[in-house]
Amino acid sequence: MAAETPAPLGPAEVRVLGSLVEKDITTHDYYPLTLNALTNACNQSSNRDPVVSYSEQEVTRALDVLRERRLAFVFQGAESRVAKFGHRLLETLELDRPGVALLCVLMLRGPQTAGEVRSRTGRMHDFESLADVEAALEALCTRPAGALAARLPRQRGMKEQRYAHLLGGPAEQAPPAQEGAGAQPAAALPGDERVARLEGEVEGMRREVADLRRELSELKGQLG
Repeated sequence: MAAETPAPLGPAEVRVLGSLVEKDITTHDYYPLTLNALTNACNQSSNRDPVVSYSEQEVTRALDVLRERRLAFVFQGAESRVAKFGHRLLETLELDRPGVALLCVLMLRGPQTAGEVRSRTGRMHDFESLADVEAALEALCTRPAGALAARLPRQRGMKEQRYAHLLGGPAEQAPPAQEGAGAQPAAALPGDERVARLEGEVEGMRREVADLRRELSELKGQLG
C-alpha cells in the first residue's frame, strides 16, 4: 500500500526537496549536500522556475520541516565535521525512479506539458517515449494513497494540458480555454506572442546548456 501524501509543503520546502532529489541523481558522487551546496542548488538561475534567492537560514528552516516529515535527513560522518543533507522521497512516499524524476522536474520548474517534462528529465530517467511519460504522470495523478500530481485545464492557445505537483497543496487551476468567440488556436496566436514564446524557450535552453557547462567545469575542478 502506497504511503499517504504528506501535509502541504511551503515553496521553500518544495524547492529544497526538489534540489536534493536533482543533485542526488545527477551528481551523486557529491551527494549528500552541504548547506552551502544545497543553498546554491536552490538558487540556481537555470533549470528553476521561479528563480529564488534563499538564505542559508531559510534553507535550514525548510530542512527542519522536511526532516520532521521524514522527507529529508542530516548526515555527519566520521571523515567530515560538516553536516550534509539528503532526501527520503523514495522511501517515505514509496515511489519508483520514474515517479521521482517527474516530481523533481515539476517541483523545480512548475507546471509543464508531458513533452516538456520528458525533455527535462533526460539526465534523471530515460523515458523511451512520450506515452511512457504520460503513463507515469497518470500514475502520480491516480495514486491510491493520494494524488501527487494533477492535470491542469488546457489554457487558451495551448494544444496540450499541463501537469503540476501537489506536494504544496492543490495546484492553481488555470481557467480552461473558452470555446467559440474570442478563442484562438495556437497557430492563430498573434505574431508577437508566438515570437515571445519561442524566445522564452530558446532562453531556457541556453540557461540549461550554461548550467550543464558550469556543473561540468566544477566536476573537472574537483577531479583534477
